Amino acid sequence: MLVELVSGKKFECSHGVSLLDAAANAQISLPYSCKTGRCSSCKCRILSGRSEALAIEIGLSDDEKKAGYILSCIRTAASDLTIDAEDLDGIYIPEVKTLPARIDCLQKLAPDVMLATLRVPPTSAFSYLPGQYIDVIGPGAMRRSYSIANAPNCRGHLDLHIRAVHGGAMSDYWFNKAKENDLLRINGPLGSFFLRSCASLDLIFLATGTGIAPVKAMLEAITELSVDEQPRSVTVVWGGRVVADIYYDIQAIGGRHTFLPVLSQAHSEWSGARGYVQDALLENGPDLSDAVAYACGSQAMIASAKVELFKAGLAPNRFYSDAFVSSGSI
Repeated sequence: MLVELVSGKKFECSHGVSLLDAAANAQISLPYSCKTGRCSSCKCRILSGRSEALAIEIGLSDDEKKAGYILSCIRTAASDLTIDAEDLDGIYIPEVKTLPARIDCLQKLAPDVMLATLRVPPTSAFSYLPGQYIDVIGPGAMRRSYSIANAPNCRGHLDLHIRAVHGGAMSDYWFNKAKENDLLRINGPLGSFFLRSCASLDLIFLATGTGIAPVKAMLEAITELSVDEQPRSVTVVWGGRVVADIYYDIQAIGGRHTFLPVLSQAHSEWSGARGYVQDALLENGPDLSDAVAYACGSQAMIASAKVELFKAGLAPNRFYSDAFVSSGSI
């Protein structure tokens, strides 16, 4: 079957092959993240033709399904198709590699958050875009995805913010068994959640929990942009349950940005914002006409933020997200 994008690009898609994979086979880059139909990063709309779902599209609402939206990571062509999908042509996407990596250091950032710094071989020429993630392949071939929490650097160091998961086998490794100089493997960079051109725009970052990791990488990258590439404003809204969940000093990154921490289960002495990050952002009625939003963290936050920000005037093509989804195994 022939699939055509609104940009005019075309590719063949055999039945049973996902639209995302078929596009990649034709050297066409479409957005994606989890590749399991749960995060909605690969959402696109069918303009003509028929497709079939290869799995349940958990990442779509009923209204989105009725409007013709699908998830390209778990949809295949059932006829010739025309789809409206973001074409990442013109954006340099680094090559995905599988490399050895050693643990450089481990540091507790919070009772349930570990900073693991990995180092890759200096000859590997590993590159990534701020906001992307890697898969870490650990003992017993356990594989887990983690966002890279620092902007690219010449030292080949990758910072990961790892949340402890009760009963998780990989969590048990990171928090109880891992030690400096352990040899692991990484696969990446992965995903299309990365910083786009932001000159003269109002950037909004929404994060919950360790969703702050890719946001931190993007904020660091912004500080390195030239004057004419800088955004007009940057707002960071980071949500947690209690004070300990706001485990990193965002202000230490530098640059000009407004930081708003939000707690959902704060004690009475907390004088800051309470509730949900999207509500805290919209409380003062911001002008979203020239805004771009990047949201990372829980699926619930992203789904709600998308709806509420669109209602408040954010353009539909200016919302980028990366939902942290369960690995499905421990």
